Amino acid sequence: MKRILFLLCILLFSTFLSAENDKETKVLIVTNMGKITVKLYNDTPLHRDNFIKLVQENKYDSVMFHRVIKLFMIQAGEKYAPDDSVAAKSAGNEADYKIPAEIVFPKYFHKRGQLCAARQSDNVNPGRASSANQFYIVTGKHYTDHELDKMEIEQNVKLTPEQRDAYKTAGGAPHLDGTYTIFGEVVKGMKVVQKIELVITDASDRPLKNVRIKTMKLLKK
Repeated sequence: MKRILFLLCILLFSTFLSAENDKETKVLIVTNMGKITVKLYNDTPLHRDNFIKLVQENKYDSVMFHRVIKLFMIQAGEKYAPDDSVAAKSAGNEADYKIPAEIVFPKYFHKRGQLCAARQSDNVNPGRASSANQFYIVTGKHYTDHELDKMEIEQNVKLTPEQRDAYKTAGGAPHLDGTYTIFGEVVKGMKVVQKIELVITDASDRPLKNVRIKTMKLLKK
């Protein structure tokens, strides 16, 4: 009897620990155009922990969304000079380390609202390691069945029913699937993401008027 009770206690404690570990960290991104809340996935732990570390160290404070492409994504993480001039140059804050790829596909794919790690191209980065500090949020476009059928043939891929439904109803960027690490998603504030997506940009996809992250902070679980 005592042995059974002991085993039950261990089982209950293990279940409790598992539930605690399953809780996903949420981060509030405060920009000069509004607030965005993202949650970080636990099955991309290297990217999750690195992002948490940078947030806690205030590394994203005053950083701009330096690359914005309508119907594709908004990208941030590269430090620019702390002024509002369009000519402000990069202050060179790219981290001197990379994060090994954690591509969890097809569970995570590039549907609208996904939080993803930017990286260098395959020709110089065959392992697809991620930038330690640059990230992007997918906005994407809506696809028809015909477009998705054509993509499957041209890229020799097979989309899951979940992917097809998401790309038709919510939109996304399916051409990036399986090649970049997705480590979270927007849970609140997609209207703010859309506002940023629609700002006027120059020929280099940089907003003519700076879109700046004021601060980021971890939200209590």
